[in-house]
Amino acid sequence: MNTTPAFNTAEARPLQFPIPANVYAETVVSVKHYTDRLFSFRITRPQSLRFRSGEFVMIGLPNAEKPVYRAYSVASPAWDEELEFFSIKVPDGPLTSELQKIQVGDTVIMRQKSTGTLVVDALTPAKRLFMISTGTGIAPFASLLRDPDTYEKFDQLILTHTCRDNAELIYGQELVAALESDPLIGELTAGRVTLYNSTTREDSARMGRITALIGSGKFYSDLGIEKLDPETDRIMICGSMHMLKDVKELAESLGFQEGSLSHPASFVVERAFVG
Repeated sequence: MNTTPAFNTAEARPLQFPIPANVYAETVVSVKHYTDRLFSFRITRPQSLRFRSGEFVMIGLPNAEKPVYRAYSVASPAWDEELEFFSIKVPDGPLTSELQKIQVGDTVIMRQKSTGTLVVDALTPAKRLFMISTGTGIAPFASLLRDPDTYEKFDQLILTHTCRDNAELIYGQELVAALESDPLIGELTAGRVTLYNSTTREDSARMGRITALIGSGKFYSDLGIEKLDPETDRIMICGSMHMLKDVKELAESLGFQEGSLSHPASFVVERAFVG
């Protein structure tokens, strides 16, 4: 892993193009590379930005007359003074091919509106909340796990994170490991958060797609928990297209109903990153 030092204003680099109108222009304050495919970064937060934990924003770089924007979940909670993002590196991606090269002091641009379905207000209250993620789909859950409101609505939080390789799981492992020492929510999280990892390519202690692990019953036996039940449980889903489809079908087969801010129910899916 490679972590850059904290931001120093003297390190800011000149812009290639003017900042477009009606967007925020924020400064990169830290960058951390986990693998050759994944990295996280933090930027300054606009004073006027308000968002719900779990929502996403559209971000880009001031490197063209008409910059490319992509949807990124805010991985930091709504109370944080900075904005954190967790990104994949795509060599030929119109944005990520350049975004992966950012350094402390660089400028990231961001549209002013946040939105998204992975918010606790789109779910009715219940005992357990299952957060099902693959890859960078863990980002909105990183936000929700660090928000006191999540613990007011649910007694137990189960985060699943499935990646190809073990190194890609480190972001989530570090996130959960740091919860109990968090000065704001540490007392709330004690004994209430469970992380369930699996890999699909590299050998690990737990292999397989989350739908297969749930379907076989191994998921329940590994954790020593009761099966998913719409009477007691709620589900949030974020990740690859195939995982979204499979977990959505699984949830519906068990009697869960999809919710929204206007009609809260028992599960929600984020589709902004698919296609």
